[in-house]
Amino acid sequence: MPRRSLVRLYQDEFTNYSPAKFQQDLLAGLTVAAVALPLALAFGVASGASAAAGMVTAILAGFIMGLLGGAPYQISGPTGAMSAVLIVLVTRYGLEGIWVAGLFSGFLLLMIGIMRLGRFIAFIPAPVISGFTSGIALIIFIGQIDNFFGVKTAATETAAQKFIGYLNTPFIPDWHAVVLALIVIGSMLFWPAKWNARFPASLLGIILATLLNWILSWPVSMIGVIPQTLFLEQRLTLANIPWENLSDFIAPTLTITALGAVESLLCGAVGSNMTGVRLQANQELIAQGIGNMVIPFFGGVPATAAIARSSVGIKSGGQTRLVSVIHAVGILLSMFLLTAFMERIPLAALAGVLMVTAVRMNEWDAIKFIFGKRFKTDMIAFTITMLATIVLDLTQAILIGSFLAGAVFLNKIASIDITVQDVDIKRLREKGIETDGHCRHVRVAFLTGPLFFAATGQFNEAFSNLKETHALILSMRGVSLIDTAGIEAIHRLHERLHKQGGTLMFAGLHDNAKQMMERGGLVETIGERNFFWSSDQAIVEAERRGCKFCRTRHKFHAV
Repeated sequence: MPRRSLVRLYQDEFTNYSPAKFQQDLLAGLTVAAVALPLALAFGVASGASAAAGMVTAILAGFIMGLLGGAPYQISGPTGAMSAVLIVLVTRYGLEGIWVAGLFSGFLLLMIGIMRLGRFIAFIPAPVISGFTSGIALIIFIGQIDNFFGVKTAATETAAQKFIGYLNTPFIPDWHAVVLALIVIGSMLFWPAKWNARFPASLLGIILATLLNWILSWPVSMIGVIPQTLFLEQRLTLANIPWENLSDFIAPTLTITALGAVESLLCGAVGSNMTGVRLQANQELIAQGIGNMVIPFFGGVPATAAIARSSVGIKSGGQTRLVSVIHAVGILLSMFLLTAFMERIPLAALAGVLMVTAVRMNEWDAIKFIFGKRFKTDMIAFTITMLATIVLDLTQAILIGSFLAGAVFLNKIASIDITVQDVDIKRLREKGIETDGHCRHVRVAFLTGPLFFAATGQFNEAFSNLKETHALILSMRGVSLIDTAGIEAIHRLHERLHKQGGTLMFAGLHDNAKQMMERGGLVETIGERNFFWSSDQAIVEAERRGCKFCRTRHKFHAV
């Protein structure tokens, strides 16, 4: 499909827009708001910021990214995957770390979208994404153990260190917090799916847990004050950007950029499959970039498109991007109308939401496929990426997983199949080519696979013995790629044959491969007369020219 401008996207969506469609958008938007509200509160806290920061993020993302997005179904906000990255930033750099990295990642996303480089995000291998997602799920789950048990343990650099700390340091759980968390978990696990479409289980669980805690006045930690403003007291300003230490934010900026791009485009792929409407990837990255550049100046956290919320909007009958706007309006109204209730939400209740969300965010179908079919390289890539995510920095996890998967892929495609055969007279005659004899010094080599730097060793080894070869015909119909290393390998093969009086010929060459050989000077060196459409034509010509080894000139003619 051709690329579409934002104006064209609006025309496609709102042509023949009617009150009936608006009613569908309104109901879908309110449904998404009900789902997004508890998640916004939870992910704001899980990011190391505040519940208010999560709400501000959801509101601004709903407006900005929704209006500028690359598809009508994309709904953005704070997400679990992003919160796992941000909690590490808060530990190291404070809230300024979130804001600065979010601002710069927004700029990078904007540039990627403007330069139309969105397709390169898809180059991250699927097992790496699945492993990274599972690692993030573990980070979220481990990060909520404190709130689940109502305790406060020492902060650590990684989720692995945090988990080991629980094993080495005994603590006394607060049963009040555990009960409240279990109420939410039970609601999310056992609330019927058909009812969940009308009233989200996470919202039900939070309401029940909050009302119980309100009535019994249990001594548990709660969300606390939620400002009734979009401009939070703690927010980014140009004055508090640490200009002298910007190099410290390169790695986290790249992590947030990669995560935001991947999650948004994956969300678009899911939405496209559900609706048949293709995501305009570069426009979506532009929207994500602008949104994440604006949000820090209001005190919010980096946002990305959310699969769960977008899916709810689609299933609820949403027609246009107004669903995202209406969902943002719904959360904004709740900030003013439901403040007294939301301030009393126990952190243990949010922990229940996040723990269930963490378990569900794993790509279980992909994991089952990889391990069920025993794809060893994918299993290794998945496991190493997951472990690296919880043990190391998240940026390192992406780099390690991508490098590993790239190395495995390179190893797979580096193998070029080379089969060398003598001339088969019987086969030639079956094709209508008759001869009074044949030269045993003409050989045909059938090549299949890319001839590039990683395959030249195998290429050289296959032709290490060329004694008494009058003509070597390379049938390259199965070679679609040649790089400079391949050109050099063919040059050396030609020189060796030429020194012993032999000839190198080519058959079935792809246009792009021949163009590369022309640029490398091979066609000029070897001669255009040694290039043929088929190996049969090359064989006939090779034997017609005569052979110095058997000193014969064989006669061929078409039957």
